[in-house]
Amino acid sequence: MLTNIGIQALKKQAKPYKRSDGGGLYLLINPNGSKIWRFGYRFEGRQKLLSGGPYPKTTLLAARSWRDEMRQLLEMGLDPSEERQAEKREQEARANGRIANRFEHVAREWLEVRSVSWTPRYAALVVGRLEADIFPVIGKLDIAEIRPRQVLEAIRKIEARGAIEMARRLKNHCSEIFRYAIPDGRCESDPCRDLNPAMSKPRPVQHRSKVAAKDMPAFFVKLNADGGARLSHLALRWTILTMVRSQETRFAEWSEFENLDGPEPLWRIGPERMKMRSEHLVPLPRQALVLLDEIRELNVYRKAGNMQHGRFLFPVAGSRTMTISENRMLDIMYRIGLRGKATVHGFRGLASTVLNESGRFQPDWIEHQLAHQPRGVRAAYNAAQYLAHRRPMMQWWADYLDEMEAKGEALAISANRAASI
Repeated sequence: MLTNIGIQALKKQAKPYKRSDGGGLYLLINPNGSKIWRFGYRFEGRQKLLSGGPYPKTTLLAARSWRDEMRQLLEMGLDPSEERQAEKREQEARANGRIANRFEHVAREWLEVRSVSWTPRYAALVVGRLEADIFPVIGKLDIAEIRPRQVLEAIRKIEARGAIEMARRLKNHCSEIFRYAIPDGRCESDPCRDLNPAMSKPRPVQHRSKVAAKDMPAFFVKLNADGGARLSHLALRWTILTMVRSQETRFAEWSEFENLDGPEPLWRIGPERMKMRSEHLVPLPRQALVLLDEIRELNVYRKAGNMQHGRFLFPVAGSRTMTISENRMLDIMYRIGLRGKATVHGFRGLASTVLNESGRFQPDWIEHQLAHQPRGVRAAYNAAQYLAHRRPMMQWWADYLDEMEAKGEALAISANRAASI
């Protein structure tokens, strides 16, 4: 490693020569006696070089700090030379007032307009995807100068990691951004419109694996034999019984429940927690009230007056979300032998199948219970909640689950008797 005394002692020679400080940083001593910091590195198989300024104007300490910054960029998969050029272009654009034409600037304008109709969770997902995969490639380019091959470069990096559907979604987001910029003249066309032939084909849609109706008795036998935490079991049972998504169970709060002591108990889930950003009403059957009593009894935080955690049905102290993790219920499925065979989300599909095949309930009631919203003209005119119809439907589903569990218990008893003979 170099020292200031050692550097000052370096004499000029007839030809340029180098003295290394390690990590790619070295000092180049020219025949005229000037000393220039350089950083050598390899990126994508090519040897590259950056200049760090003259010594002593750029001190040894500053040069080492600069080298460490360059190495951090490399660790992030970025080319320091490209980043330097991009920074220069950014400075020039600011000086010339062209920042408003940058793709990232336009994209953030578009996000501000579009996110009004999105849930906060979905808006954060879209922003995160653009920041991770699109902005690093084309974010600093003038939106009017971006060509299809440049967008395709970003898309293919996403496809390369196997995220085919994600690549298509981001291409569609980019297309909307370009079309957003056309009316005010910031760009003249959408370079995404011709990308489809060059993109990987999406895989056929695969519905979430689910436990078959005929296997529900056996499922309950295995569930009751599992030795996992009771709170996790209750969360899974609650999700199956109410036909909601795991996310809606995880963040359920006591303040969302109404009329629990009355004839029509209800779970009112706010629009900010729903995928479609509309309020969802879940009529509660008798069995749900029994589960709620046990869930309340296990809520030690609520009993202790700690409402930061106690407000949730399924609180977990020390968790970033303050609730059970998204894997708690899935872990139960894995432990009872359903890894790769069924998912928690699959119970929504099972409920839809059983209710539709029963012939007792209208498809609209079932779809509404699953929080599936109609599209098009029908969505504009049909605001019905079908609560009067969904309440007996949910009681029928709860009774059906009880029947399946009772069959499982009978099977387990028969098997135990046969084994003891």
